[in-house]
Amino acid sequence: MNYILPLLSVLLGYGIAILLKPKAKQNLKLLLAFSGSFLLSLTVMHLLPEVYESHNHSIGIYIMVGILFQIILEFFSKGAEHGHVHGHDKITQMPWLLFISLCLHALLEGFPVGHHHDLAIGIAIHHLPIAIILTTFFLNAELNKVALFFFMLAFAIMTPLGTFLSDGFPVLNDYYTEITAIVIGILFHISSTIIFESSEGHKFNIAKISMIILGIILAYFL
Repeated sequence: MNYILPLLSVLLGYGIAILLKPKAKQNLKLLLAFSGSFLLSLTVMHLLPEVYESHNHSIGIYIMVGILFQIILEFFSKGAEHGHVHGHDKITQMPWLLFISLCLHALLEGFPVGHHHDLAIGIAIHHLPIAIILTTFFLNAELNKVALFFFMLAFAIMTPLGTFLSDGFPVLNDYYTEITAIVIGILFHISSTIIFESSEGHKFNIAKISMIILGIILAYFL
């Protein structure tokens, strides 16, 4: 399931966007708010205590490196990791900077999954609305459909690939705590940004607050 869930969530989001062409942006924003809350709660309740149990006094530095690294990635991806894509211009060629940034982000997300199986669920929930939004954006921008398919397929593979590399290469396990701390920083930035960007003008309403609370409760019981 560690490999299957993140993979299927992106492919499912791609399929929903292709077949159903969803128009209700508000529903996607609520799903984003839930996914951001769920992912943030998993990070705080499960990943963070583990890395601090290692008594590595540099953990805080690695977390800040993760936050900074994600900010740099978003300079190239324009915020695609949290569904922040916009524009109506036609795309005539593959957006390579966005592609590489998004794939690198998804790859790193997969590293702690082998040790925290619940994180696979969180990442899957996180990637589903992102895949729908990305696919819809590229369809509207008239990106070549073959290029779009391979873009989303590569994105779908990246998180399972990160899990595979973490499980299959002992040298990476030697630095598991440090890598996980960097991923925590990435997830901190992504999830908090999702929560505050998933409504117009950063305003909180009852529906959004309810989804955030639901995400926290579900993460607690996992």
